[in-house]
Amino acid sequence: MKQTAAQQPNRQAFTAFRSSPGVLFWPAVHVLCCLLSAAAGFRFSRLLFLLLFSPSPPSSSSLHHRHLLRQPPPAILPSPPPPHIHPPPPPAAASNGVVVGRHGIRVRPWPHPNAAEVARAHEILARLQQEQRRRYGVKDPRPVLVVTPTYARTFQALHLTGLLHSLMLVPHPLTWLVVEAGGVSNETAALLARSRLAVVHLPFHEQMPVRWHDRHRLEARMRLHALRVIRENQLDGIIVFADDSNVHRLELFDEVQKVEWMGALSVGILAHSQREGEKGQSPLPIQGPACNASGHLIGWHTFNTLPYAKKAAAFVGDGATVLPMKLEWAGFVMNSRLLWREAEEKPGWVRDLDEVGINGEEIESPLDLLKDASSVEPLGNCGKKVLLWWLRAEARSDSKFPAGWVMDPPLEIIVPAKRTPWPEAPPDLAFQVIADDEDHVEVHPSKKTRSSRSKRSSRKKKKREAHVDAQVSDLFNRQEK
Repeated sequence: MKQTAAQQPNRQAFTAFRSSPGVLFWPAVHVLCCLLSAAAGFRFSRLLFLLLFSPSPPSSSSLHHRHLLRQPPPAILPSPPPPHIHPPPPPAAASNGVVVGRHGIRVRPWPHPNAAEVARAHEILARLQQEQRRRYGVKDPRPVLVVTPTYARTFQALHLTGLLHSLMLVPHPLTWLVVEAGGVSNETAALLARSRLAVVHLPFHEQMPVRWHDRHRLEARMRLHALRVIRENQLDGIIVFADDSNVHRLELFDEVQKVEWMGALSVGILAHSQREGEKGQSPLPIQGPACNASGHLIGWHTFNTLPYAKKAAAFVGDGATVLPMKLEWAGFVMNSRLLWREAEEKPGWVRDLDEVGINGEEIESPLDLLKDASSVEPLGNCGKKVLLWWLRAEARSDSKFPAGWVMDPPLEIIVPAKRTPWPEAPPDLAFQVIADDEDHVEVHPSKKTRSSRSKRSSRKKKKREAHVDAQVSDLFNRQEK
């Protein structure tokens, strides 16, 4: 009992010691001060070590700290004028580097001053792309034979130049067979000379018709002419039908390497697919193979021409919608050995090219070259990828344009146009409001004032045209003298 009575005051003192807030506060403050002093001392000692024992010249940050540590007292000294003041050096020459942390970044002017290093960088990138194609691209690519029908017209330079640049980017061996309607022209030959490709320029001695239906039929015969040239010369490779106005992806020329004999691709039709009165965006029409769940060919997606039965363009240059054929030639690729008379493992479901297109037979698509169309191989993930787009944008057939779109000699006289697209007189208003100081009065113009005003404007225009013609004739007479 005595021991218990003696221990009870000690327990009360211990609980009072634990419950007092001052006992816990001061040790915590002491620990915090120790941590702060340790961190500051480490930072200060590290700075002194860098200043005293660093073998490299101090950086801008260390110089700034040294300046703060050893700042001299201010002193007033007389400053004599300098004998000669040199201009400050440019900032690029003074410092060509930026210090970020412990590492420096070299700042170069742009463009790069050394052309040899730029050329070397481009060479390294080209070698890298070549190595990537060698590892992950097509193994042992076959040559590509591109067949293009064309003729000299207003938009030929536009379309043929775009196709030319696309073919120049193809990394595989390529031969371009260009069939020109109306014979070989200097304008087309000048465009093809810029390509630096292996070009076979073939003449076709028929003029291109003005009607779209007749043009499609003539282009089919031009392609058959190119196929016969391939057979006679036994050109080996993959035949691609590339029209000059179509748009192609470079992935197309890698995809055609997968074909064994004849393949089909999906073609996006760039036409006015939305009818008048419809709201919203209609889907892009696709023309190409249709496959089942197992990836086998079961049919064809074709362009629906019913909404454009009475709105389709009949002549080249019409403002209406130009409709494609039922199946475009651009959506097919084929092995050139299908055309040879004698080839190893040539399938029997191919027709002889001598029997195609004779006695007035119309060839609408490469399917007419086959006896059985079920052997066509669908490409582009079974037609799910669109790798080219069909487009027809042409000017009027009677439009005038300079040869090669080159003004030679350049124009020296600028004559205002006699006919302008805007009307001669402003449109008649329903009423005219004349504002007076007192009130507003509505005045309805009569038909007599409209007719007299239009007559006066036409007379003034005729006088102005006669005056311009007189000035031009005087200028020509002076030049002749």
